[in-house]
Amino acid sequence: MPEGTPPIELHDAPPTIEAFRDRLHRLSGQLPRRLQQCADYVATHFDSIALSTVAQMAEGAGVPPSAMMRFCQIMGFSGYAEMQRLFREALSRGVPDYATRLANLKAGGAGQPATLVAEFVEAGRQSMEALTRDLDETALNQAVDALSRAQMIHLAGFRRSFPVASYLAYVFDKLGVPAILHDGVAGLGHRSTLRAGDALLAITFAPYSDETLALAAQARETGLAVVFLTDPPATRLAGADDTVLTVNEIDFGAFRSLSAAIALALALAVAVAARRET
Repeated sequence: MPEGTPPIELHDAPPTIEAFRDRLHRLSGQLPRRLQQCADYVATHFDSIALSTVAQMAEGAGVPPSAMMRFCQIMGFSGYAEMQRLFREALSRGVPDYATRLANLKAGGAGQPATLVAEFVEAGRQSMEALTRDLDETALNQAVDALSRAQMIHLAGFRRSFPVASYLAYVFDKLGVPAILHDGVAGLGHRSTLRAGDALLAITFAPYSDETLALAAQARETGLAVVFLTDPPATRLAGADDTVLTVNEIDFGAFRSLSAAIALALALAVAVAARRET
């Protein structure tokens, strides 16, 4: 800290992103070198905080994780997890709740069953066309390679992603591909089953589930290959060595089906089974 600079005052955690931004601005120039590096990096990577680990943020700032933790405390948080929660909650608030979505549909005159069927079919058609047009074939081949080499494929998908993960578990079973579904029933995560030589296929869509992100982090630490199936742009979602497949589901009335995600998942499962046979 520059000579003559008054001590840094500690405050309660900022309640909003706007308050966080204001406090960050006021602290600029008052921080020791490493904490200032943290502040500078955070100020230009707000979109990364909700999805990145403390180690990833520290690496981006060029400081040890302990410095990033200290920065969080200077900002008024007990640690990185509490600071990250503020940004994750802000991310989830960007999506209207289901009651609001339903009310908006009714107000727009789209409440008739036949109309809803037609609209969702059209949204599904557009989603499938977008998948065909935007598919990253290189990433798809990398995903097939990683999963086909795995002794066991671990499947994770919670909340809206669960139908995709459970369907994959069914398909892999029918195709004779060893797979285990991490469904979280009774609070059991099956994390003890993660073994080097396995692979994790994680399905998650923004706002991403904490359970899936935590499982992916543990899988990396254990030495598993990690494949994500998610929505674009997936900024900072995956690690450097992960494979990311993105699918853009077109919504109707803020409701999104899983048409394209299921199609991509099915193609991935069949391709993996076929490659294991060769």
